[in-house]
Order: sequence, then structure tokens, then C-alpha cells
Amino acid sequence: MTINPELQGRSYPTGDSFTVGREAIRDFARAVKAGNRAHYDVEAAQALGHRDLVAPPTFAIIVAQRADAQLIADPSAGIDFTRVVHADQRFVHHRPIVAGDELVAELHVDQVRAMGGGAMITTRAEIFTVDGEKTATTTSSLLVRGEEQ
Repeated sequence: MTINPELQGRSYPTGDSFTVGREAIRDFARAVKAGNRAHYDVEAAQALGHRDLVAPPTFAIIVAQRADAQLIADPSAGIDFTRVVHADQRFVHHRPIVAGDELVAELHVDQVRAMGGGAMITTRAEIFTVDGEKTATTTSSLLVRGEEQ
């Protein structure tokens, strides 16, 4: 199946919310070898002006990938996930993500570009709290290899 070029401009609504927990932040920080004490110690985070543990910047990928899953699961997209190569990821932070945040993401397909037998799909996830406060914008590029690649 080929990638549907009409994906460009499509948006996927927010799904279930994701509550950021202290242990999720600590586990993620350990996994990415983030050493700042504000990721592990509430008092250290509060001393920096945060209300609770602060997540490493790349933590936003957890919420963004939940939004990306809607695109991957959309049968009209024509994406065979076994043929996907993650090409690029960028983050713009509007404010730090902290423990206790309840986050949602709206996904936008900004570009679909044919490349040989495959396609490069660029998505943007707008991440915000359930109260509407913008926290991060992630931009992701996925290369979907063609059948013969």
C-alpha cells in the first residue's frame, strides 16, 4: 500500500490525557542519563522555582508518540509501521513539563513528500495541559520505506 498524499493538512484530535508522574520522570531521566537533581528530588526542583519534579526536555516524546500512534493506526494513511524509520525529532518548549501535569496532544500532518517508492511524513504534535496551557511542540519526520527498499 502506498502512503496517502491526502494526509497532508490532516489533524488528529487529542486522545486520552497522560498524567505525568514523579516515577515516570525519574525513570525517563535515568534512561536518558539526565543528571540534574531537579529530575529526581522535589526539593531541588522547588529550589529552581518548579512546583514539582521537572521532566528532561525530551520527555515530551512520550506524549507526542501517543499522538503519532493515531496516524500510524489510521488505515487510510497507508503506513506499514514495519517500514518506518524515524528520521528526525525536534522540540520547542513553551514551559517545562512537571510532575502532576495532565497533558494531551493534537497531531498535525504538515508534509507528505514522495521519495522513491516511499515517503517522508512530517508531523507536529501540539502538547498542552487539559486546561489549555501550551507546554511543547514536537516536530517529527518519519521515512516510510517503499516495498522495494
